[in-house]
Amino acid sequence: MAAGEGRRLRPLTERYAKPVLPLDGRPVVVSLLRELAAAGIGRITVVVGHLGGQIEALLRGFDHELVFVHQPEPLGSADAVLRACLSPPYVVVAADTAFSPGAVGCFRELSSGADGAIALRRSPPPGPGRAAVRVEDGLVTRVIDDDPGNPLGGAPLWFLGEAVHAQLARLPGPPFQLADAFEKAIASGAAVRGIEIGPTRDLTFPLDLLEENFPYLRSV
Repeated sequence: MAAGEGRRLRPLTERYAKPVLPLDGRPVVVSLLRELAAAGIGRITVVVGHLGGQIEALLRGFDHELVFVHQPEPLGSADAVLRACLSPPYVVVAADTAFSPGAVGCFRELSSGADGAIALRRSPPPGPGRAAVRVEDGLVTRVIDDDPGNPLGGAPLWFLGEAVHAQLARLPGPPFQLADAFEKAIASGAAVRGIEIGPTRDLTFPLDLLEENFPYLRSV
């Protein structure tokens, strides 16, 4: 999913699509695609929207099978996934997050055969814009948990089997959100695994762009 407007990164994202901005001096979407390829994922569908032409130009010639789909309006994550026209099972990931090496491959392996799965992380912790996820005996019981003491937050990495995929076209909205599809699937009896993957990194605010690319600035 690479169609977001990146509103919290304005004014940078008024000129640049968020996924083309750098982490460690490399466009975050490029690092992500290499991680997906290393995880053994075949065809990758990239859903673009805001300044999508920048993303397509950057990835043109990438040594992997890519398909580009356009989301005309920012109608939510579930709408973006529906526009990709995928058949389950499949993995969904946000194009603005860097994962630890091997994390995506591990998540894919551990989610195999499940009705669905949500990646979990303790760093960054739950907070503004990052909801906690309640997990009991390895299964997600609440996609958005209001317990302030819950240290497990959702990471932007999901596995959709048939039970979750079937909910995408049944959501109220707009916006149409993946979290609601998972909640409805769980309420219908689907077994959704919660899989902890370790820390992630992303660009949320303009200051992050400096500190993530020049770490010494954190100690200045």
